[in-house]
Amino acid sequence: MPSKPEDAGRIPAPLEILAPRPLLRYIPRVLTIHKLTKTLGGRTLLREAEMSINWGERVALVGPNGAGKSTLFRMILDEDSPDEGTIERDEYAITGYLPQEAGEPTDETIIEIAMGITPEMIGILRIMREHEATGDLSHPDFAHAQDQFTALNGYQLEPKAKKILHGLGFKSDDFHKPAREYSGGWVMRAHLAQLLVMEPDLLMLDEPTNHLDLISLLWLQRYLLNYSGAILMISHDRDFMDSIIETVVEIDPDAAKLNSYTGNYSSYLEQREARFDQLTQAYRNQQKEIEHVQEFIDRFRQVGSKASQVQSRIKSLEKLERIEKPRTPRKPFKFSFPQPPRSNQKVIELQKVSQAYGDKQIYKDLDLTIERGDRIVLVGPNGAGKSTLIKILAGQIPINSGKREPGYATKIGYYSQHRSEALNENNTVLEEVMGACTTLREEEARSILGSFLFRRTDVEKRCGVLSGGEKSRLNLVKFLVDPPNLLLMDEPTTHLDILSIDSLVQALKNYEGTLVFISHDVHFIRTLAETTLHINNGTVTRYTGGYDYFIEKSGLIDDRSAVTA
Repeated sequence: MPSKPEDAGRIPAPLEILAPRPLLRYIPRVLTIHKLTKTLGGRTLLREAEMSINWGERVALVGPNGAGKSTLFRMILDEDSPDEGTIERDEYAITGYLPQEAGEPTDETIIEIAMGITPEMIGILRIMREHEATGDLSHPDFAHAQDQFTALNGYQLEPKAKKILHGLGFKSDDFHKPAREYSGGWVMRAHLAQLLVMEPDLLMLDEPTNHLDLISLLWLQRYLLNYSGAILMISHDRDFMDSIIETVVEIDPDAAKLNSYTGNYSSYLEQREARFDQLTQAYRNQQKEIEHVQEFIDRFRQVGSKASQVQSRIKSLEKLERIEKPRTPRKPFKFSFPQPPRSNQKVIELQKVSQAYGDKQIYKDLDLTIERGDRIVLVGPNGAGKSTLIKILAGQIPINSGKREPGYATKIGYYSQHRSEALNENNTVLEEVMGACTTLREEEARSILGSFLFRRTDVEKRCGVLSGGEKSRLNLVKFLVDPPNLLLMDEPTTHLDILSIDSLVQALKNYEGTLVFISHDVHFIRTLAETTLHINNGTVTRYTGGYDYFIEKSGLIDDRSAVTA
């Protein structure tokens, strides 16, 4: 039976369609955001946004780069202020935060960072270490320092910190070395250990997997599964989120709203699609009703006997809460690129290759053959030699001894996070890409660049003014439009958001050449790798199978020492 005209204003609003049932019991909240509005650089990031996190809840904050995720983090931490609205943390809750980058380390040691100890405690520890080194444990100064250390709960902190540092890839010999001797990535691990030792009630993590190798990432994943506090994280690692997260909060940049979904990241994608379909149907139904009513108004506007009915319908349209036409959710950009020239069956071979840095032997008499069509991931702890092996294959570094023999038809492409010398600093971003593939149309080039976070104005930037992340992404695009037949990639997903990673995965799935890569992104590895090379202590162990086969055969899922000892 068709709807009556007077029902035109009764279309349920989207929130009415999708709203969950109200909770009948009180749930304590560690964080509450109410009617928050924030404008930055003339653009409204959030408008009357709502969000809450319960004690012990695990939440992922997602959205495209530039949507305002880091800005929201800063406001929660009181490092920035909202224009309107409130952010309330439970007065008894302790908040811990891991940024993407740490400051420059000082003289403090790795264990001192992990323990999160005060300057007073550092002084006490050093007195104890000095007397322990000389064997003078009967000295009154040692006894006094020991009493102070006990009073400050140091003996409970230290073993916990050591356990966590081990899990994150540190060796016992590292604990008492100054942090300044380590790279920024390793220092970040020490700061992550500090947070885990502290066990804050609200643990805020901004891309926590960026500085972890695959082994440490899996350890952290298992650790957080048993974490008792609430977790709020920003991450581009979908498998990591799928294993931990129970709520996804999406920043919608078009509506400047926060949308909450119950479930992990994969569930969020399904729900978002269903929500879009529901909103689209509700919008269409309302438009039909509006057209029906407007037709009645236009038809009988000049008929005196229908004047009251016409006015009634005009008022109903004026009062109607209009459903905004929903915007299609962002999806991975699909594109095709030229296929590489066919290589030899034996793409490249290493024979009896040895490589050392000073006194540290990385490889000794290494034999390795890579054949056409191989899709190989290199895994192992940081410092084991994964990047060194990629550089040897690429011919980027001279080898100490042995032979490196590429096939005569092998065309090598080497992608490094830090490779910027391949760019012409005077070219614009668009010119650089167009120059890499002369058959590429400008429209196609702009679309591909957009998929990898280069917006309309960005494509006119000179390469010389790009950030390190922008240069990495631009090199990645150049490989995709003019691919070699041997593609060597070191952490290609760094600086990409999830949708851009999905675009890259799709492109590489259709790639007909040979692929060797390093990554700690489990989804990326699981989708692309068919062979795993585990590198540790100078040995390379081949697992002829994908990620899950490697995990099963290595014993990693049960025993970390199986692959890191």
